Amino acid sequence: MNNIKRREILERLRADNPHPQTELEWSTPFELLIAVLLSAQATDVSVNKATRKLYPVANTPQSILDLGVDGLKTYIKTIGLFNTKAENVIKTCRMLIELHNSEIPEDQEALEALPGVGHKTANVVLNTAFGWPTIAVDTHIYRVSNRTKLAMGKTVNDVEKKLVKVVPKEFKLDVHHWLILHGRYTCIARKPRCGSCMIEDLCEFKEKTEV
Repeated sequence: MNNIKRREILERLRADNPHPQTELEWSTPFELLIAVLLSAQATDVSVNKATRKLYPVANTPQSILDLGVDGLKTYIKTIGLFNTKAENVIKTCRMLIELHNSEIPEDQEALEALPGVGHKTANVVLNTAFGWPTIAVDTHIYRVSNRTKLAMGKTVNDVEKKLVKVVPKEFKLDVHHWLILHGRYTCIARKPRCGSCMIEDLCEFKEKTEV
């Protein structure tokens, strides 16, 4: 795909949604971090259901740490992998208190050092909470980028590097959200809804559908 076509795709996505937001519900960087950590291999809908009950009770590192692992599990048990996630959240809260004065570090390396927080999670937090032009590649972005030929790669890291390289600066802050939402609602995994896609004529996917 050439850069002229890439720019047109991004301009259309921006025109349709000028200020995209994550569908996770949060009000502080800490709430966002925990929500993203919980969202691994789970839907945003399931995470929001859990955090709507959790955050009114505990939404700081100390208050969640005070719940303990078992106490936290009662709030997140409907989320996939909740046992492991509960352990990681408690460990993360303890590290935030001991190393970062209960604040979320605006630093890639420090974020990735937190239990359960990988490269993608750190990128989401830096982008969404702090306005960094990072591009977090999840399964939706990986699929959309390869299927459309916007930025092809064999791994999520390959796709991230390609997107960072080919996406113009003015689009970098929001491209993560545009591609996730496009993959979640239009360019879906099993059968993309090409007939209702705003970038169908620009997309280089050969097996277009009529839905």
